[in-house]
Amino acid sequence: MALHKPYRDVPGTTIFDAEQSRKGYWLNQFCMSLMKAGNRARFRANERAYLDEWPMTEEQKQAVLARDLNRCIAAGGNIYFLAKIGATDGKSFQQMAGSMTGMTEEEYRDMMVRGGRSIEGNRVIGEDGDAQAHRQPQGHGKGTL
Repeated sequence: MALHKPYRDVPGTTIFDAEQSRKGYWLNQFCMSLMKAGNRARFRANERAYLDEWPMTEEQKQAVLARDLNRCIAAGGNIYFLAKIGATDGKSFQQMAGSMTGMTEEEYRDMMVRGGRSIEGNRVIGEDGDAQAHRQPQGHGKGTL
C-alpha cells in the first residue's frame, strides 16, 4: 500500500524519504566511497570505469558524469552524499548549490545573504490562505462533520 505523501505538493522540491533512499542507495554508496583518497584517484582517472563498478542505473551514472546534481537528486541522490562529488572536483557546497539553481556562486551567495529565495512560486500547491484546502473532506455542509 502506497503512503500518502502530502509533501509532494512543494513545487520543485524532492524530499529524501524512504522511497528516494531505496532508489538512490547505490548512487549514495558510490558518493560515500569518494571519502577515501584512493577511490577519488581511481574515479578521476577513469570516471566511467569507476562508476561501472557500482550497480547504479544508467540514468544515475549519466547524471554523475554530467555533474547534473538535480538529475542525481531525482534519481535518489541525497545532497549530503552528492557533496562528495563536488569535493572530489574541488567545488564548494556553495558552488554546487549555485549550479543547481542556475546561478553563479556569487549570485547564490548574495541571494542567501538576503534571506534566501522568494517564497513566490515555492509554496505548497493551493497555499493562498487555504493551504490545505486540497486535502479537506469534500461534500460536507458548513457546521457539519
